[in-house]
Amino acid sequence: MPARVLVAKPGLDGHDRGAKIVARTLRDAGFEVVYTGIRRRVEEIVSIAVAEDVAVVGLSILSGAHLGLTTKVVQGLRAADAADIAVVVGGTIPQADVPRLLEAGAAAVFPTGTALDQLVSEIRALTATVAGPPEPR
Repeated sequence: MPARVLVAKPGLDGHDRGAKIVARTLRDAGFEVVYTGIRRRVEEIVSIAVAEDVAVVGLSILSGAHLGLTTKVVQGLRAADAADIAVVVGGTIPQADVPRLLEAGAAAVFPTGTALDQLVSEIRALTATVAGPPEPR
């Protein structure tokens, strides 16, 4: 069974081209992908992640609110007894914020310009211990 990944757009950011590219890339790599659409509240993302039994939540954030939103999603998953769900974040993220995001609980950070094959490789590594690697298509 392929690992499940939730791709989510938290906050007021309405730009979703990158999130859709990531979702399609992960799907083509053999993952089962759930995409939330834009402008989701943290509570919605946590609820969907738990209901869909995902291994990873991927946050796509271009608004500059990556630190606060990532922290809230990580805390929300912990409060929902779902701390085993890895949170990754991508988007317009200054290199100086990467360590802060990791300290906040992100399992990986993918700033704008990250190669898609690197993203797939790192998500595979994260999910290998949870559900086994997905079957390549």
